[in-house]
Amino acid sequence: MTALGHDATSRRVETSRGPLHYHEAGEGPPLLLLHGSGPGVSGWANYRDNLPVFAEHFRTLVLDFPGFGKSYSCDENPMLAALPSVLDLLEALELDALPVLGNSMGGNVAARLAAQHPERVSRLVTIGGVGLPVLSPAPPEGIKLLVQFVEDPTRERLMAWMESMVHDTAMLTEEFVEMRWQAASDPAALADVRKLFNSRALAAMRDRGPMAAEQVAMLTRIQAPTLITFGRDDRVTPLDSALVAMRYIPTCELHVFHDCGHWAMIERKAEFESVVLSFLLRDMVKPSIV
Repeated sequence: MTALGHDATSRRVETSRGPLHYHEAGEGPPLLLLHGSGPGVSGWANYRDNLPVFAEHFRTLVLDFPGFGKSYSCDENPMLAALPSVLDLLEALELDALPVLGNSMGGNVAARLAAQHPERVSRLVTIGGVGLPVLSPAPPEGIKLLVQFVEDPTRERLMAWMESMVHDTAMLTEEFVEMRWQAASDPAALADVRKLFNSRALAAMRDRGPMAAEQVAMLTRIQAPTLITFGRDDRVTPLDSALVAMRYIPTCELHVFHDCGHWAMIERKAEFESVVLSFLLRDMVKPSIV
């Protein structure tokens, strides 16, 4: 457990749509971290071990999307509520343009924020979650296992899904798995995640045509300098998805972590933090004059 504990960093802000929960640590320019989807996920579950490192340089904000963590439950698909909740948080905290980092679903939301509200995002970092798979089958293995858990939420099915999220299953400690199981088996949390992952969602992923043009158009509208990161062994958003994003985001670079699955910020923590901080801090480093 880190020195910056859950309760010490926990914050809550009221919005017109309901209360949003987030974590905050550090001083300086703001940085927003957006979590992924799935059973038992929250901002804390995704980024608790990264928070101290980013807080050394930034006022780091880690949001719980509606339907996840301690934010309000939503009547609609949590994906539809995610982007409005980010805008609500930025308004409530009176924040201007800032760097935004998102994992998986959070990466997709961050990309849409950058495309639709370019004045809000100064730099964009994604961990999977963007682009289109051009070679890999759909739906991917990790999403299929996720839907299997949602339909029959046992600890064994949760473990099978978690194993698909990483390259090295040794990192799935009993403490980590138990934390996710306790959160994922909560009836309210299950009800929310079922709105996002179900048989209809799998069918939509199989028929990628209708979404492809919209996704490409969205990528072309991103103006912020962008860093795309992927785990080479990602079984949720396959690495070949990066090819489309690399081509259509105007100012874009890619970093691939070897021996790494979908949770690069956890599985390759030190390298991930080094790569991301190098990208984010460029605006703050003045070039030397020879």
